[in-house]
Amino acid sequence: MGVVSTFRTAVGLTGGRVLTWSLLGRLPNAMCPIGSLLLVTHDSGSVWHGSAATGLLALAQAVGGPPLGRLADRHGQRRVGLAAALVNALAILALVGASQAGLPFWVQLACAATIGASVPLVGPLSRSRWVHLAAGDTAATSAALSVDGLVDEISFTTGPAVVGLLATALDPAAGLLLAAALVGSCGTLFALHPTAAPGRGRPRHRAAEPLVNTPYALLLAATALLGVCFGSVQVGVTATTAALGHAGAAGLIYGLLGGASALAGLVTAALPARLGLPLRLRAGTALLLTASLPLPAVGSVSTLTLAVGGLGLAVAPQLITIFGLTERTVPAGRLGEAMAALVSAITLAQALGTLTAGWVADHYGPTAPFRVTAAAAAAALLLAAATATEQRYCRREFTPLTKAQPRERHSSASMP
Repeated sequence: MGVVSTFRTAVGLTGGRVLTWSLLGRLPNAMCPIGSLLLVTHDSGSVWHGSAATGLLALAQAVGGPPLGRLADRHGQRRVGLAAALVNALAILALVGASQAGLPFWVQLACAATIGASVPLVGPLSRSRWVHLAAGDTAATSAALSVDGLVDEISFTTGPAVVGLLATALDPAAGLLLAAALVGSCGTLFALHPTAAPGRGRPRHRAAEPLVNTPYALLLAATALLGVCFGSVQVGVTATTAALGHAGAAGLIYGLLGGASALAGLVTAALPARLGLPLRLRAGTALLLTASLPLPAVGSVSTLTLAVGGLGLAVAPQLITIFGLTERTVPAGRLGEAMAALVSAITLAQALGTLTAGWVADHYGPTAPFRVTAAAAAAALLLAAATATEQRYCRREFTPLTKAQPRERHSSASMP
């Protein structure tokens, strides 16, 4: 399946408008961390205050994401997505008001935590939705996840850039105000679209459908190691460009990682069916390690740019593969929760990678954070080489959720 066919197949599942709403509905998730940092730092005059608000926002998102995904699986994406979008928009506006009014810092922290805990999960729920709509069509599932990966990369590359431009041209609050408008409108439209996955009700026997099994736990670990790579690369790029006298290039170079990743993810759907998902995971982590090895030795902005671009080629294909394996290994009725937990694993691990890489940069030099990247990639490769087999990730059958719906589990085969 070529790139054009991939787009056509994905659009055929949902229509073009819902993909647009999915993209615009995700932008606030990428805009709020940097927007909160800029706003609170500007209004309080304290970088620590801004960092604390941003860190609490990320922590609340990581902790609150899986329960919100569980609610969406149980009660439907429309009800839960609509409520989350409205609460999230109000929380963003509350943070802007509290910061500009100079309210006590604990009030601002409470607003930031509410923003994180109420993120509408447009990304995780869209992946769950695409799998539901594909209804067993392996080509459609692969195409949808590939396009979804492209949408993710665009949002996380564009969001911070938009906030930075608005902060420079207008006011630090402008980015968050736009985020509130986007999540309130596009997040709502995404939630209410007829393609939204219906709820499956409360299972009578929760023990019959455990979310965490050995294969899924391994996927969480693989995702966390990828998050460490993200955090350490971000610090490494920032420190290295500053040491080379081109600090302003950091954002563009890190954005290149997202761009390369997006293109590679889109091409993933064209891979032949004989390359099964476990093999792709092993190959992807090998590419991740290979691409990370030159990073500690970069000595110029041009070589750093090439190295980071090469690393980006391994990111989206690996994430898409992990999403596909997750669809195999968890109950269909808990897929939204499972996808949200993967995002939480990335978020928490990225924070850990950032902290570790920052300490390493202070003690061992500006390119030292890339050693953390290479170490995480090596650990990911060892994990995949030892565990990623067709036997381990064969499709699992789960006990039906209700007697009235004896075959709730999708019958889709593995992605090509």
